[in-house]
Amino acid sequence: MFAATAGLALVAAVAARAQDAPGGVTTVQVSDEGREVYEQICQACHMADARGGGGAGAAIPALADNPKLAEKDYPIMLLLKGRGGMPWFTDMLTPEQMAAVLTYVRGHFNAYPDPVTVADITRVSTAPPPVRECDTCGK
Repeated sequence: MFAATAGLALVAAVAARAQDAPGGVTTVQVSDEGREVYEQICQACHMADARGGGGAGAAIPALADNPKLAEKDYPIMLLLKGRGGMPWFTDMLTPEQMAAVLTYVRGHFNAYPDPVTVADITRVSTAPPPVRECDTCGK
């Protein structure tokens, strides 16, 4: 009886993980693709545990437990435009891969379960740049 109950629970858990996420991609697929992109590209700098690192004058920010990743637009903009020593990845990653890796990082190394979608990537990539006011004259 216990084995049958445990087996049903396992089947239910696997089925729940395979529910469609936004964009018609299953969460298991997004997680697998996101993990693969992270391991192949991001991990070299941000480390396997996403705690970042440093050395030779470089300070690589941690992605794990990072409150800046709570809002989707910030990490999306980093992938699209780069910042500091981090290059942009528009020539290397598709919007689907960007969405998958950001969903993976935000969910696996942080507690931000809301997936990043291709629509999010497109929205941020096509948004006009913010208008800055001049600190001196206010224009």
